[in-house]
Amino acid sequence: MLNIFARASVSRVTDPIGAWLVRLGLTPNAMTVIGTVGAVAGALWFFPRGELVAGTFVVWGFAMLDLLDGAMARAKGKGTKFGGVLDSSCDRIADGALSAAVAWYCLAVAQNYTLGAAALICLVSGQVISYVKARAEASGLHADVGIVERAERLIITLVGTGLFGLGVPYALHVALWGLAVLSVVTVIQRLVAVWQAAQEEIA
Repeated sequence: MLNIFARASVSRVTDPIGAWLVRLGLTPNAMTVIGTVGAVAGALWFFPRGELVAGTFVVWGFAMLDLLDGAMARAKGKGTKFGGVLDSSCDRIADGALSAAVAWYCLAVAQNYTLGAAALICLVSGQVISYVKARAEASGLHADVGIVERAERLIITLVGTGLFGLGVPYALHVALWGLAVLSVVTVIQRLVAVWQAAQEEIA
């Protein structure tokens, strides 16, 4: 949802930066890989050590690079099919690493097993949300619905970790359980959308 409403505003900022990076000789695929490696490394290094604030800012910073690969592709005139697959694959890797690192913190550091369960629900449902859309599109159907897409999931998770790291009580609990519920709802929304699209084809 946020992607739809914020895309135009964000593009006005990122497009000039993307064009500048292309002039420097960087490629969209290189930016995708850099952002993913940084986000994964930051998540897996800081969160399992209990350094939630540092982890939040490092992951957020590298996640923002994900906005630039699309801007760079537009600056070059068009994206490539490989670039699209690479971008989607790297998004799944970064998302999975973040959720896994948060779950690691909850289970091994905080030793809060119910909170760890919420983090694991977020991990699994986040991957399924993306898979349903990809599988639907591969079948010629559509699943462009859902209350929480990648941007929302990233924001909710990092706001929770950041505030909790700063000492706000139950910030992570609210973020993870809220995201777990919303993610499951999104999976159901997308499956229903695919079912409806399949029924329309039959009709």
